[in-house]
Amino acid sequence: MSDMAITHHATAQGGEFVATVPGEAATGQLTYSMRGSVMVADHTLVPAAIGGRGVAGRLVDALIAHARDKGLTIEPQCSYVAAAFKRHPEWADLLA
Repeated sequence: MSDMAITHHATAQGGEFVATVPGEAATGQLTYSMRGSVMVADHTLVPAAIGGRGVAGRLVDALIAHARDKGLTIEPQCSYVAAAFKRHPEWADLLA
């Protein structure tokens, strides 16, 4: 879905990526905490109202892009993020 918007909100302790879909009140979220230079991806949530539109995948893509841009690694504690890493062996260099 090309008109979906992903925003990133960060603090020193962690942050979240938030997906908004035009015309929908529900938002998707991928949350993480920071442990040094490791982003610990702990939860991905996509409400049923916006499910089936690739929201979770776009959230993970944003996480991956951010980690690459900032020179960080990722510890996938969230089952969705862990499954995405298995589907994308090219991301192996980002695994903490």
